[in-house]
Amino acid sequence: MFDKVHAVARQVGQIVIGKETQIRQALVCLLAGGHLLIEDVPGVGKTTLAHALAVSLGLKFNRVQFTSDLLPADVVGISIFDREKNGFVFHPGPIFTQVLLADEINRATPKTQSALLEAMEERQATADGVTRNLPSPFFVIATQNPTHQIGTFQLPESQLDRFLMCLSLGYPDTAAERELLMGEDRRTMLKSMSTAMQPEELLTAQQALKQIHTSSALIDYVQALAHASRQNGMFAEGMSPRAAIALLQAARAWAAMEGRNHVIPEDVQAVLVPVAAHRLRPLKSASGTALGSRELVLQLMKSVAV
Repeated sequence: MFDKVHAVARQVGQIVIGKETQIRQALVCLLAGGHLLIEDVPGVGKTTLAHALAVSLGLKFNRVQFTSDLLPADVVGISIFDREKNGFVFHPGPIFTQVLLADEINRATPKTQSALLEAMEERQATADGVTRNLPSPFFVIATQNPTHQIGTFQLPESQLDRFLMCLSLGYPDTAAERELLMGEDRRTMLKSMSTAMQPEELLTAQQALKQIHTSSALIDYVQALAHASRQNGMFAEGMSPRAAIALLQAARAWAAMEGRNHVIPEDVQAVLVPVAAHRLRPLKSASGTALGSRELVLQLMKSVAV
């Protein structure tokens, strides 16, 4: 079953060149049933990665371009009066899909960003007092530009905590960039992509994660990391219980992709930065340095004994 996941990784790797680690982490996030945030400068392949994952997994895909004038109803949907039926008829918004690409999510106002909170947490959406279930599986893959760029809004901590993982693609290396320059257009390649894994197989793989064993000692290690993040004075707030659960679930998915039926500390370490860095805000007065969250999470990992 996880052979199909590796086939998806190989196929997406033909579109997004030289980013095997990030592709693997993105698939781990989806296997764990979480939502993915991709943060980087424009033009490095964030949207292409999201689209390629949806196509390879055979999932229904909708894209919403977040802008400052986007309204919650533009995402969730709206009721319009129908004269023939003499009543209001609900027209579902783009959120009623299996993969929602929230492109440049931090260009929308906090009010519109909050429209995603219920969907991401409860897998349902409420409009006009009526709650409707979303399709299964349901993933939000959001992209955001660096917050120093013009026209961006800072995502609140409550929104960031809903994303199981946050990735940064970065610029391609010389060889990958040359292949992009000389190769076929990525949009054309996306149109010719085939489905490497069916949605039912993805749901089965997600259920199989429950069989991945986590020992008491390993849970002790995850707890030690969470407690250290709250007490070491490097972060304004430490990891929440939801973050610790996300870390354990992502570690299970990483172990499964490695072909193991149990989690080892190296699995936790492999996913710690993408799971924790976006949730932990550096405490400026304590660090006295220009280190970002990712560097501080690596320091946190080194400070906690296995």
